[in-house]
Amino acid sequence: MENPGGAVWKVENGNLVSPGNGPELINDSKFQDFKLHVEFNCPADSNSGVYLRGRYELQVETDSIKDPPSHRMGGVYGFLAPSPEPPRRLGEWQSFDITLVGRWITVVQNGQTTIDNQEIPGITGGALDSHEELPGPIYLQGSESGRVAYRNIVITPARN
Repeated sequence: MENPGGAVWKVENGNLVSPGNGPELINDSKFQDFKLHVEFNCPADSNSGVYLRGRYELQVETDSIKDPPSHRMGGVYGFLAPSPEPPRRLGEWQSFDITLVGRWITVVQNGQTTIDNQEIPGITGGALDSHEELPGPIYLQGSESGRVAYRNIVITPARN
């Protein structure tokens, strides 16, 4: 992926920190149905996301309050809005517990279910490919603004 400014992901105090307007961080493994736990800290005016199978973006942001609800924190970008919409917590550690089985997703943010077993109707812009039936990687978005930190990323197979 092109990176003209030379911005890179860093490890600071044991946390992955996005570069802001830099590259995506894409793992080499591919996953089908899974549960993902990820903790994140999103300061003011920042934007990132967790791409599931490299195709569906779960939004991590503090700069989209005027955008549609599916573009805000905890939404599946462009498709599913969190309900209830969680309060904005700038600069605080938060967590997502995500279950993805096929195209059906459940998102628990900070212990509260905000998307409850809903079908994702399509892929997010920025997807690596459109092969929804195939396993894919997890990737963290680094190409948007700000420096979002991530820690305690754990993925396990989903059980039906």
